[in-house]
Amino acid sequence: MRENPYREDREELKELLRQYQNLKQGRSHSFLEEEAFERIIDYFDDKDNLPEALEAAETGLEQFPYSSQLMIKKADLLLATRKYREALDVLEMAELYDSSDINLYILKTDAYLALDQQAKAVELLESALRLFEGEERLDLLFELADVYDDYEEFDKVFDCLKLILEEEPNNEEALYKICFWTDFTGRNEESIRLHQQIIEDYPFSELAWFNLAAAYQGLKLYEKAIDAYQYAVAIDEKFDYAYRNMGDAYLRLRKYKEAIEVLEKVLELTRPEDVIYEAIGHCYHRMGNYAQARFHYKKAVHLNPDDSKLHYKIAVTYMLEQQWQSAVKQLENAMRIHRSVPEYNLAMGECKMNLNQFKDAIQYFGAVVRYKTKNVAGWEALIRCLIKAEFYDEAIEQCMAASKATEGKPVFLFYHSAVLFIMGKSKEALVKLETAMEKAPRLLKKFVEINPSILQNNHVVDIVARYKKGKKI
Repeated sequence: MRENPYREDREELKELLRQYQNLKQGRSHSFLEEEAFERIIDYFDDKDNLPEALEAAETGLEQFPYSSQLMIKKADLLLATRKYREALDVLEMAELYDSSDINLYILKTDAYLALDQQAKAVELLESALRLFEGEERLDLLFELADVYDDYEEFDKVFDCLKLILEEEPNNEEALYKICFWTDFTGRNEESIRLHQQIIEDYPFSELAWFNLAAAYQGLKLYEKAIDAYQYAVAIDEKFDYAYRNMGDAYLRLRKYKEAIEVLEKVLELTRPEDVIYEAIGHCYHRMGNYAQARFHYKKAVHLNPDDSKLHYKIAVTYMLEQQWQSAVKQLENAMRIHRSVPEYNLAMGECKMNLNQFKDAIQYFGAVVRYKTKNVAGWEALIRCLIKAEFYDEAIEQCMAASKATEGKPVFLFYHSAVLFIMGKSKEALVKLETAMEKAPRLLKKFVEINPSILQNNHVVDIVARYKKGKKI
């Protein structure tokens, strides 16, 4: 056994390079074997000295003109220097001497793809599949999958990966890749059948369990997905992606407590991520625990301060607790990043209105209807604010503008009627109310919310009763 094989190899390579230089310069030299030239080419290639590597390949071929191995090395270097047609010519020659080298087909494929000849690449690989078995056949299937990806034949990418797993069910690369392509192509049912078969043969394959779970999740079968993810983490308790996806499945089922547990496990296993803190915050938000929701949203903001949506979500938790001034501060942060988002302006208007800062509120609500002229919620907020500020004439104008902008949504007839009643214009108000009730009696509550005491008006009660009785509303 050699004491220092690395040192001996290095000395041997050094001697080969010296002899090679002697050959080039016409000095006396030892005979260099074909394998020696391969090592010399690899040396220059590893040093990113492609011109020297190519010269070594050509020198080697002068000594061994029928060496398919040296031809393949030369073709590889030609591809690296973008001489695709020259590379193909060299590979055609190599094939004449030895058609059993898999590198021949892989390099030819690379050349065809570089020349935008995907069809030729597919034809070559499909014919080559009949020549190889075992690992080499799997390598060709991976290569073919990449070609189909480049060719945008995405279902065929899935087919190649499926073939690989049918031949080698525990192939990690294929298991990782097919999960993505299952989701991309939507072939969840096939993926379920494939992975159920794999699990029968390899019940401790955490990747197979994960892929099975992901396919169930793709079909919105969240309970089944969670069961499969739990098998995956039982096999590998540090499988963070399984916990992550399980958290999403629990969220879809509105099982927020369970979602928090598994998402916290993700934080234990990986570097903190804003999306995980945000998801945990969302769970607490849904559970009505706004303080904890804020705590986690703020952790997310610390990791991603430029995400305006996170500042907005913090603001919403304050709004739900009627902490309007604190909400304003967060909305200011959000709007420094993205000023013209309608939701942010709508929320800011709501805060300002509740702080009795009506002019500011009107300005923000006005921005919403400018950005999204057909947005009913924006118009409603603006009109309610104008009524609260007692700007009744402006409220009437905006009711008419809103009706025009939203192609006659009947809700604005109710608002128009409500304002007319407040202004003491009862006859006009009753006409508007009657028209509104005729079009959409279910929206009466919007009218009543503006002035609950209006139901003490006998004329209003008569109209409401008539539509309830006559229209069976």
